[in-house]
Amino acid sequence: MWRNEYKSPRYRSSDFDTPVVFYEYGEKEGPMPGQKPKKVLFECLAKIDGIWLKDLERAKQNGTLSEVTIIIRDPIGSYVPTNKHYVEINDSLYPEPYNIKHVQPDVKDHNFINIVGKLAT
Repeated sequence: MWRNEYKSPRYRSSDFDTPVVFYEYGEKEGPMPGQKPKKVLFECLAKIDGIWLKDLERAKQNGTLSEVTIIIRDPIGSYVPTNKHYVEINDSLYPEPYNIKHVQPDVKDHNFINIVGKLAT
């Protein structure tokens, strides 16, 4: 028999409180090397997860201390993040832009996308 039980959502709307901007750089015109200014591709609110304290020692060994996990709602085709894009987190704790290292849909809830970003150096 089917049981009528309420399951609370995995993420709440209040979890998505940090503005993020996805952008890319283009090649500069002319013979001089460099990149032209950034082109904004997508802006949204996101949930930012850093490294968990229990994973801190493993992150030190792997050299992944500068990575963050960014969770956004699925834009349903209006924007598809790739590893050629950059993400800027509009928070004073994250002053530097991040390279997008890995993108995957959330396995448990397909309404979200998980993005792993590594500090751009």
